[in-house]
Amino acid sequence: MKLSEARCLFSYYLSNLLLEMFKVGYWACFDEVTERLTAKDPTSDHMAGSLHHIGLAGDINLYSRAEDGSLDYLTTSEAHSQFGDLWERWAESTGYPLRWGGRFGDGNHYSWEWEGRK
Repeated sequence: MKLSEARCLFSYYLSNLLLEMFKVGYWACFDEVTERLTAKDPTSDHMAGSLHHIGLAGDINLYSRAEDGSLDYLTTSEAHSQFGDLWERWAESTGYPLRWGGRFGDGNHYSWEWEGRK
């Protein structure tokens, strides 16, 4: 599979995951879905070789609605676990290399394994 195809499929599944979060009452937004290193900006807060650099990893910020109407940012892997499980079920049913960061301590991270990187 070409990188462009993988990026399109990854975007499709990540978008659907965001919709699933809203369906069950959470608020959510994409964060660091792609981080291109360029000559203008060669810096990154991700490790070298990160899938964020090639558009195959994204973080999702998850929120619950508080009683006062504000949004509470949910930062734990546990808060993401039902969505990580769904992400992994999609991987099993499609054969696509979808990986959830909750398996390695980064619960809001969702990615498409590429060349051995998760």
